[in-house]
Amino acid sequence: GRWAGFPRHLGIHSGGMVICDRPVIEVCPVEWGRMPGRSVLQWDKDDCAAVGLVKFDLLGLGMLSALHHGYDMIGMSLDLGDMTLDDPEVYDMLCRADSVGVFQVESRAQMATLPRLKPREFYDLVVEVALIRPGPIQGGSVHPYIRRRNGQEPVTYAHPLMRNALEKTLGVPLFQEQLMQLAIDLAGFDAAEADQLRRAMGAKRSVQRMTKIADRLYAGMAARGITGELADDVYRKLTAFASYGFPESHAMSFAYLVYASSWLKRYHPGPFLAALLSAQPMGFYSPQTLVDDARRHGVEVRRPDVNASGAKPVLESTPDTRWGSRPGEPPHAWGLGGPAVRLGLSSVRTLGEGVAERIEADRAAHGPYRDLPDLARRTGLTAAQLEALATADAFACFGLTRRQALWAAGAAAQDRPDRLPGTVTGATAPTLPGMAAVDRLVADVWATGLSPENHPARFVRPQLDALDAVPIDRLGRVEPGRRIRVGGIVTHRQRPATAGGVTFLNLEDETGMLNVTCSPGLWQRYRRVARTSAALVVRGRLQRHEGVVNLVADRLDAIEPPVSPASRDFR
Repeated sequence: GRWAGFPRHLGIHSGGMVICDRPVIEVCPVEWGRMPGRSVLQWDKDDCAAVGLVKFDLLGLGMLSALHHGYDMIGMSLDLGDMTLDDPEVYDMLCRADSVGVFQVESRAQMATLPRLKPREFYDLVVEVALIRPGPIQGGSVHPYIRRRNGQEPVTYAHPLMRNALEKTLGVPLFQEQLMQLAIDLAGFDAAEADQLRRAMGAKRSVQRMTKIADRLYAGMAARGITGELADDVYRKLTAFASYGFPESHAMSFAYLVYASSWLKRYHPGPFLAALLSAQPMGFYSPQTLVDDARRHGVEVRRPDVNASGAKPVLESTPDTRWGSRPGEPPHAWGLGGPAVRLGLSSVRTLGEGVAERIEADRAAHGPYRDLPDLARRTGLTAAQLEALATADAFACFGLTRRQALWAAGAAAQDRPDRLPGTVTGATAPTLPGMAAVDRLVADVWATGLSPENHPARFVRPQLDALDAVPIDRLGRVEPGRRIRVGGIVTHRQRPATAGGVTFLNLEDETGMLNVTCSPGLWQRYRRVARTSAALVVRGRLQRHEGVVNLVADRLDAIEPPVSPASRDFR
């Protein structure tokens, strides 16, 4: 017990920096970091703040890169400060929880909240961002806010002094600033003490620091007649925010990115997909899920091609291509007639960005590649790299099938600049049988990690039909409370610390996605299947509440898809 709370090790903040009004070495001892040219302060962040150094946490967001790519592709400049934030089509999309790939509101919990919150204006997005955080969840703010927002519960204040801090959010605390204001209004904290409270709420060992503030808080509330259960409830909400709650300013800046990414998805789903794939790794979903969602919105996705692809995904258009969907169109039509997305060469196994950029640069400098041997001579690719490109069907521009290209790849790899052209034998493949759809799926996933034309669940649909499993896009027609089976690929496993041991699975088939709830007992009973199976048939009772569909599982069975994509598992 004597060691509890002591530092376990030293660490360097990946994005932390300080600003000083003089050379920082005059204030704080400095040492060289491991990275060349980097220096590190020898004091921790709290000591730096205590002596007046100005601290910055530089937050790197993949969505900023994605938005930069996406808006460049459609020829627009993005200024978050000048955006029009009232497009009803954008809010309609979010109310349907059609938010795969959208910044911050694509998680299971956010997608379950969007149809209930029904955002219709920008501040609703600010609330949505802040709502699904451990602080508001543990503080019991989520459901009361939604009920009040929808007129299902009156707006009340446990004490008149709370109105000043909580009126903006219907009497429910959502932001750190509100908790600071409550401490000022209810306990008589001054600005400095409220700032100490803010620091305690944001600290790593914040619960212990919050405990130290408890005596001062209770004494101040008692002086204003706030005691008993009401005082305990205020303190409970404060300590809940110590488990991580958002400042309003943080939530507002994130909400701008929510809107910007939502607008891009609604009106330009092709560029939106290309931008997300260019910024990987990022976000909640795998590239395969992003591609499947884009295809459901009418976007055509094409395989890599050595004469058409860039290192990153590119858009392909014709003079007849339309840029931007129209208001009122159904979601499946948003991408129809729009630009196609050509996957990037860097997505091909064994290549990486450096080799992909070399292929693109040589093509730009010396013209398209004439054939496979010409590519091999000009780029110096290894046999393994040529075979990976062949498996990805990246040589279709040469009139080669995958199997013909694989046959020729090994011989072509021997064609080097130090050899006479045309002296390598075996580069011409004989006539070979074509590949079935399932073989193309396996080849695509092996070579690039995803299939641009098919979903693995499509190939087990006969098995699912034999079990009377319902396709996910038909669940809206199923009566709530009915016991059904649903099958698909497991894309996520998640057990939040705030969920009392409940595990959530995200199940995806060729038609859509479904959230599955697994009780602790069920998870323990089917532990091996639940943890290791790439695809499942889930039996359970269907729930539908305020537009949110969920399956409460009572049985899990494994199925074997032709490929087994890895799920993204979270705590």
